[in-house]
Amino acid sequence: MSDNHSAHGHGTDEAGSAGWMTAAKMLQDTAPITVPEGASAMTIHVEWEPGDPGTPPHRHSGPAFGYVIEGAVRFELEGEPERIVEAGGTFWEPGGDAIHYQDGNALTDAKTTFVVTMLCAPGKPMLELVDEEELARRIHLRAPRPTN
Repeated sequence: MSDNHSAHGHGTDEAGSAGWMTAAKMLQDTAPITVPEGASAMTIHVEWEPGDPGTPPHRHSGPAFGYVIEGAVRFELEGEPERIVEAGGTFWEPGGDAIHYQDGNALTDAKTTFVVTMLCAPGKPMLELVDEEELARRIHLRAPRPTN
């Protein structure tokens, strides 16, 4: 192979195809992000049964980036209104002090699956649950709840 790109499988094949140039689709572009120095990364696959409320209110020590494969995620991050992220959609959270209130299945009749990549500060847990006392102290930071 004559060029550096071809040596790594990034060139054209014998037929002249450059499919790699159109095979990728931008799903999420988030900036700025803060990555804790010395961070580790973890990607997990989550599958919620119908109506599962998901993880209790929590936070991550670093940013987290998710992609919904199937179903719909009820997503709520501190200071933002609750929203539904459907299959093919993405979500992210900055990590640090921000509380992630909801990540459960928004559907009552089908499962929901998603993948999330989380960056974690050294010596910190990947996920830390938030207790009721802290939730009460920070209630003013939560966006108004839907009325239904």
